[in-house]
Amino acid sequence: MSLFKARDWWSTVLGEKEEFDQGCLCLADVDNTGNGQDKVIVGSFMGYLRIFNPHPVKTGDGAQAEDLLLEVHLRDPILQVEVGKFVSGTEMLHLAVLHSRKLCVYSVSGSLGNVEHGTQYQIKLMYEHNLQRTACNMTYGSFGGVKGRDLICIQSMDGMLMVFEQESYAFGRFLPGSLLPGPLAYSSRTDSFITVSSCRQVESYKYQVLAFATDADKRQETEQQKLGSGKRLVVDWTLNIGEQALDICIVSFNQSASSVFVLGERNFFCLKDSGQIRFMKKLDCSPSCFLPYCSVSEGTINTLIGNHSNMLHVYQDVTLKWATQLPHIPVAVRVGCLHDLKGVIVTLSDDGHLQCSYLGTDPSLFQAPKVESRELNYDELDIELKELQKIIKDVNKSQGVWPMTEREDDLKVSAMVSPNFDSVSQSTDVEVGADLVPSVTVKVTLQNRVTLQKIRLSVYVQPPLVLTCDQFTFEFMAPEMTRTVGFSVYLKGSCLPPELEGNAVVSYSRPTGIPRVSQCKFRLPLKLICLPGQPSKTASHKLTIDTNKSPVSLLSLFPGFANQSEDDQVNVMGFRFLGGSRVTLLASKTSQRYRIQSEQFEDIWLITNELIIRLQEYFEKQGIKDFACSFSGSMPLQEYFELIDHHFELRINGEKLEELLSERAVQFRAIQRRLLTRFKDKTPAPLQHLDTLLDGTYKQVIALADAVEENQDNLFQSFTRLKSATHLVILLIGLWQKLSTDQIAILEAAFLPLQQDTQELGWEETVDAAISHLLKTCLSKSSKEQALNLSSQLSIPKDTSRLKKHITLLCDRLAKGGRLCLSTDAAAPQTMVMPGGCATIPESDLEERSVEHDSSELFTNHKHLIVESPMPEVSPLQGVSE
Repeated sequence: MSLFKARDWWSTVLGEKEEFDQGCLCLADVDNTGNGQDKVIVGSFMGYLRIFNPHPVKTGDGAQAEDLLLEVHLRDPILQVEVGKFVSGTEMLHLAVLHSRKLCVYSVSGSLGNVEHGTQYQIKLMYEHNLQRTACNMTYGSFGGVKGRDLICIQSMDGMLMVFEQESYAFGRFLPGSLLPGPLAYSSRTDSFITVSSCRQVESYKYQVLAFATDADKRQETEQQKLGSGKRLVVDWTLNIGEQALDICIVSFNQSASSVFVLGERNFFCLKDSGQIRFMKKLDCSPSCFLPYCSVSEGTINTLIGNHSNMLHVYQDVTLKWATQLPHIPVAVRVGCLHDLKGVIVTLSDDGHLQCSYLGTDPSLFQAPKVESRELNYDELDIELKELQKIIKDVNKSQGVWPMTEREDDLKVSAMVSPNFDSVSQSTDVEVGADLVPSVTVKVTLQNRVTLQKIRLSVYVQPPLVLTCDQFTFEFMAPEMTRTVGFSVYLKGSCLPPELEGNAVVSYSRPTGIPRVSQCKFRLPLKLICLPGQPSKTASHKLTIDTNKSPVSLLSLFPGFANQSEDDQVNVMGFRFLGGSRVTLLASKTSQRYRIQSEQFEDIWLITNELIIRLQEYFEKQGIKDFACSFSGSMPLQEYFELIDHHFELRINGEKLEELLSERAVQFRAIQRRLLTRFKDKTPAPLQHLDTLLDGTYKQVIALADAVEENQDNLFQSFTRLKSATHLVILLIGLWQKLSTDQIAILEAAFLPLQQDTQELGWEETVDAAISHLLKTCLSKSSKEQALNLSSQLSIPKDTSRLKKHITLLCDRLAKGGRLCLSTDAAAPQTMVMPGGCATIPESDLEERSVEHDSSELFTNHKHLIVESPMPEVSPLQGVSE
């Protein structure tokens, strides 16, 4: 087999922006000339009916004016055209045109013209039927074995078959179980209609069964049908093909047998009259139309199949005999005799390309034109090549994939916090106790050097601080452009934020499409959440910070918090947070110490951190660079552990409340089902207090839902206080052991891995896994500890004893010389210089019982500070490792 293009014999394009389908093409001697020459009849969805008689002067010519015999606009869309003996009293051929709501039968005739323009053609309406239902398709034939005339059967969109005996309406029948109409064909040998239902099965209905079945005026059974008057419509045979059908064609080239051809979406079927499969062929391409057209040898049938790859395949049964290429996708294909040329293939596309072609082997001759030869000037080529290389080099420098270190940043992000509060506070609906909540304005400025696209600014502050707007989007920024956005920040809630630092992150795309990210941090003023307060002489929690410089007057460090009534107290200062808690700061007159004290342990963090920051800024302005702070007291782990226990208790309580709520909800739905069954019962039965039980269960569900919400609020506040206390513990460990910035970052990543606390992944199990990793890697005593295995999934622990032991052991290892690092290779020599006496990590519960209080439970193995877990938040040190 060879592949050739279809030889174009005659072609034309029909109309402009018209649409066609498989029923819009027909070939027949519609004007009854009797010379055996077919005419091409085409109808469009725009309502145009055209009749062509192609006779090109030479092969491949386009349509001439005289090729178009007739063009009529019928106004209504044309769904299908057929030619047959549709008029009573004559056996001449007439044209049937199916519209959506009408069937029209026309006679086409030609009259010899009196002038040189030739024969004039016209159509005459013989009769028409107005349809009560929207039509889909039609078929025709000698239904019931009538002689000398053709009857028409129309299928509606709702699955009704309407039979017309030429000028009169015969009957209508609904197909059982019809949902969507399928292709329809008539088999004259078995006198039956064959279609493919929406159940994807081929169905055959005898005409006699249709004729004697119950009338389709009503789809439901009538009382007469129930009593036996009329017959039920039953199917003759069915065959499940498992796919939707595009078309059905029935051929009979001898009187002994006929075949039913069904074109599916992926397969091509040939069936016997009884519904048995003769053969089937799996198609390689998605088909669009087909036509069984002849039998060249006994027992075989040739079929044309067009597909969506612009190909027309010729099959002999299941064997591919020829393949030819078309200039369009055919939706309808016919074979006829045109201009004394037999076997002309006529194809029609959905956009109106009508082509008459034949299968030939004469190749398309194409000779490539000669290329103009010219002498090459190599000097000019060298100069041009150097210029192009210079351009490429410059582009690579300015728009390389990897950022150049010496290149100026594409975008500069800066943030400025207003020194004064907003004149009108943005926290209109927020009050904390009796205090009015102030708000402060922050302005973020974007300065770009090059053209940027899809700029998105996101601002984040620690809750319970909130923003009036946290997302800003700019589609485009021209070079050297400056954009400034402003927003306000205020406190919403009675608890304190763990940090006063905010972060502004900008994501954008460079002109080359490379995504980039820039960010800047800003610090909010302490007075946003704190007011001057009365110093307290006694407190439950006290903390002392040592320095290497003389004490500084607190009035100069905190000028906005001076109490006017006690100007002489320069070494004592009181702070009152908006939530109501108080903190007192004292500076020693003789020693270089500062004491911070409060009734709540976590409240000390913000004042301590603010004190150290302001001391560093004060001495930097004085030009002193060797200022340092230290902590020599005992580590307040017991107070820290109390906050951990409280947070864990709220998590356990929330889990129990959710389980109880789930049980009550199941009980509530079960009672509802019982009541619904009682109410539906025709014989009323006593409710047996089910209504009372339903009301009580409903109240319990509401009470439990309120308790869950209250517990979630308490858990959020507890987690916020726990983060504040964690920040304080990390600060004290850093001052205690004089840790570097990188080591403090490792501690922060291990102790503060989560921004939000959930029941599925909580703070306790995440921090425990991270600290366990530190203890068995950089803080391990021997290689035996590094070989311990780690479970791959985190789950909520039974209690916090394991976590507290690990934290205690971490402080003990740091006190005995251990140092934090990320690389296990760097940790190996560290373990060699650690002082003796460090407790090893026990490998079993029996060994754990024998160790002292500073030992720890079983630690698990992992090579990074990131613990394997299906949750992405379990990456406590990922940011540090990068």
